[in-house]
Amino acid sequence: MKPADVLELCLLAALWGASFLFMRLGAGEFGPVALAGLRVLGATLFLLPLLAARGQLGVLRAHWRDIFLVGLANSALPFLAYSYAALAITAGLSSIFNATTPLWGALIAWLWLKDRLTPSRVLGLLIGFGGVLWLAWDKASFKPGADGTSTGWAIVACLGATLLYGWSASFTKKRLTGVAPLAVATGSQLSAALVLTLPMLWFWPARAPSATAWLAVGLLALACTGVAYVLFFRLIARIGPSNTIAVTFLIPAFAVLWGWIFLAEGITTAMVIGCAVILVGTALTTGLVTLPVGRRKTAADA
Repeated sequence: MKPADVLELCLLAALWGASFLFMRLGAGEFGPVALAGLRVLGATLFLLPLLAARGQLGVLRAHWRDIFLVGLANSALPFLAYSYAALAITAGLSSIFNATTPLWGALIAWLWLKDRLTPSRVLGLLIGFGGVLWLAWDKASFKPGADGTSTGWAIVACLGATLLYGWSASFTKKRLTGVAPLAVATGSQLSAALVLTLPMLWFWPARAPSATAWLAVGLLALACTGVAYVLFFRLIARIGPSNTIAVTFLIPAFAVLWGWIFLAEGITTAMVIGCAVILVGTALTTGLVTLPVGRRKTAADA
């Protein structure tokens, strides 16, 4: 990768890492439903003019049914889940569980698309999900707190979101290969906005949110969703998906950093170990790291 590509990759990781910070800042005052609704609505208002300027609105109309399902599974439901989780667990911990997305993606692609699982990838899945169990065992408690949430259900919400992300990746590969990425990104946010607008209004907070919460939501929608999607698909076009997936390894570092700086969130030994184990498993599963394979001895070697 060129230096400019590396900088954009780091910027993307910083933006997506910051999304967990902004959800923590906004979820308490807006609630999970209103927060998720405003996020996708703001992202839609940012992306839709870009799509129109590129003359790709027709692409969106032609594939709206499949794009709608992607919007539901890749934006509306996961954003709701992470907004709920932000009420109970730290930004850093949410981002660490988010790093399991490639694990679910590989498992679902194997079951659904019959993608081949090499020994390295199988080992990666075992290691990665072992790290999840390590963290969940250390952090999960299903005893509700004062606001009715619990760390246990927050972790379940995070893992449910990453499972949906994994399904969306296989669905997109199967049904939307060759479709303009910006059309998929914009359409998925528009679909999520259509799904969440009425629930957002129904669950609108009775008490007016603070300026800080509004700023967090604005940055979450425009920077961490709208701008981040543009960067993501531009990187895929320039450096390929296998290089772009490296962002997965950088997001937890930025999320933990932002949580530590702005929210004084602590970093525990269990979080460090669990994150390291999950990322090692992810590296093996995605093929970034492979096990050495011994070559069979032939007659020519004798």
